[in-house]
Amino acid sequence: MKAIVYSEAGGPEVLRLVDRPEPAPGPGEVLVRIAVSGVNPTDWKARAAGGLGGKGFGPDGVVPNQDGAGTIEAVGPGVDPGRVGERVWVWEAAWQRPDGTAQELMAIPSRQAVPLPPGASFDLGASLGIPALTAHRCLTVGEGTPARLAPGVLAGRTVLVAGGAGAVGHAAIELARWAGATVITTVSGPDKGRLAEAAGADHVVNYREGDPAAAIRAAAPDGVDIVVEVAPATNAALDAAVLGPAGVVAAYASGDEEIALPVRPLMVLNARWQFVLVYTVPPEAKDAAVEAVSAAVADGALRVGEEAGLPLHRFPLERTADAHADVESGAVGKVLIDVGTGP
Repeated sequence: MKAIVYSEAGGPEVLRLVDRPEPAPGPGEVLVRIAVSGVNPTDWKARAAGGLGGKGFGPDGVVPNQDGAGTIEAVGPGVDPGRVGERVWVWEAAWQRPDGTAQELMAIPSRQAVPLPPGASFDLGASLGIPALTAHRCLTVGEGTPARLAPGVLAGRTVLVAGGAGAVGHAAIELARWAGATVITTVSGPDKGRLAEAAGADHVVNYREGDPAAAIRAAAPDGVDIVVEVAPATNAALDAAVLGPAGVVAAYASGDEEIALPVRPLMVLNARWQFVLVYTVPPEAKDAAVEAVSAAVADGALRVGEEAGLPLHRFPLERTADAHADVESGAVGKVLIDVGTGP
């Protein structure tokens, strides 16, 4: 079978197309024929650093990419044989494992291959995973927020999504709206603003124009309950200026910058800063996120494509290096790799 592997840290050029033996599912595993593989920033960062999770490369190298979608072809001992033929979305495939989704067939624990509802495309399935699970965690770590999203559970709350045109931002907008929240998002220009509106944001603020804090406060006079934050160091002052009582800033991405916070104003608010790395989220929170994301997909609340606010950028398997480079360069939308065929 065809697979993309890397055996050393480096740029996209370390990725190579190889032929590998077809794997067999072990106990508790399923064998998935991958149709579409999704690329996330952590995929290229793991490649550049030499493998996410510190497990090294192994004798056969590492297959990149955490997310994907496809069809179960076989099951291992202990797994219901009735799962054969299921269309599934795959999450967190390459965390502390050498086998990601950039290959034609992969064996993975059964719980990480989740049934796709009828009508949900492989493109959507490959776009869920890390972005949607991260967004769910950010939306459920505030004071009094539910552990699992569902329709109406965020009614009466206001969510600020920083970077609403990104993959996590897009998922956060859609999940928050599905859960009944009012959603404000910040973007860097009108094109990204149109994408955020297509995703369902109630208010879009261009942070490069005027006074973004005043614009956010105008939309949320009592302050924001939850901030889904992509740039905590850059936006720390803005977040502090717009938080409401018992508000939470859930930060899921950053570089190595230090964050300066105004302690007294945040203390008065009883505000919280929560850092989120989806790979090390507690298992019960991860299970809740998977269940909620699946329910949102079934309800038609999670969508992909230009008309939904998340443009798709496609590459064939042999051009996985170009796909990684596209994500690293800041492609707006979701980068997908066509591995196999299927609806």
